[in-house]
Amino acid sequence: MPFYNTSFLKDNPFVLDRLLSLRQGLYKNIPTRNLRDSLLLASWNIRDFDKKAYGYRGDEPLHYIAEIISHFDLVAVQEVNRDLQALNKVVKLLGGDWKYIFTDTTEGDAGNDERLAFLYDSRKVRFAGLAGEIVIPPLKVNGQTVPSAQIVRTPYLAGFRAGWTDFILTTVHILYGSSSSTDPVRKAEIISLAKFLANRANDKKSWSRNIVMLGDFNIFQRNDEVYQALLEHSTFYIPEELQTIPGSNVPQNKFYDQIAFKGKFKLYDAGVFDFYEHVYRLEDEQHYVADMGDAYHTTSSGNPRENKTLYYKTYWRTHQMSDHLPMWVELGINNTDDYLNSLKG
Repeated sequence: MPFYNTSFLKDNPFVLDRLLSLRQGLYKNIPTRNLRDSLLLASWNIRDFDKKAYGYRGDEPLHYIAEIISHFDLVAVQEVNRDLQALNKVVKLLGGDWKYIFTDTTEGDAGNDERLAFLYDSRKVRFAGLAGEIVIPPLKVNGQTVPSAQIVRTPYLAGFRAGWTDFILTTVHILYGSSSSTDPVRKAEIISLAKFLANRANDKKSWSRNIVMLGDFNIFQRNDEVYQALLEHSTFYIPEELQTIPGSNVPQNKFYDQIAFKGKFKLYDAGVFDFYEHVYRLEDEQHYVADMGDAYHTTSSGNPRENKTLYYKTYWRTHQMSDHLPMWVELGINNTDDYLNSLKG
């Protein structure tokens, strides 16, 4: 990442140490980026990015977030807030080669003032011009055309090129609804989106028939009916490599985030990166007591807080970084050998 805030880092040796640890973890757990052969694609729900509920993010977490993003080529980000200051600061840290596109804000209480965004390194990835928010088409019911229920947080679709590969990314943040793993609204949103994209992939006039659907689907377990709905109502597939990795929530026991494919893709590797092994660690709690302020000691009702560690672990630090871990895949984009072999006739 070329544009560190050097004055901030020089004055904060603790942050420097954590940043160095984070970089070591990224290099150890994520393949090294290259120019021609593969694409590192990630999906990351960055919690309330950025709201004042637990204080706006400062230089420290923004450096960590930018560092993580810089180790990929293309990142789909969910929960970008109406206020774009934090996103703009991260892109500035990433440097001039990084570009981004994002949606307008989703209105209504359930929309939560959210946007969806794609960040990409323009040295490797090219935005192809295709972009739009998905509107589910009307249904035929008893011979009558009736409006479809729309997905509350409108999915975002964009076309990209990298190497020999053209592809459409669709990023989503499916409504959570109730705490039930089979919430009917969540299931209905996934089914309608899966059907729409399956039809788009089969459209011979589609800009590309290689489609990736990625984001926060709020899927609890891989064996529940909401997960099955994602696959049964479309011809998308989730590769075995993605079905064997840990969950993308912080305890890594829920499978909220998913990446599904339709078309010709070569998948080399996949994973989930746990940044809490390097930054905002459990053993760092006392370092942040002053940053957490009165809320660390006292609840919102004015009572002494009994479990301060829970507040740090579950609430405060997840509003500095996130309550989701980035999920990533490495895709092959160099088809030179296939092309040359095809010339043999």
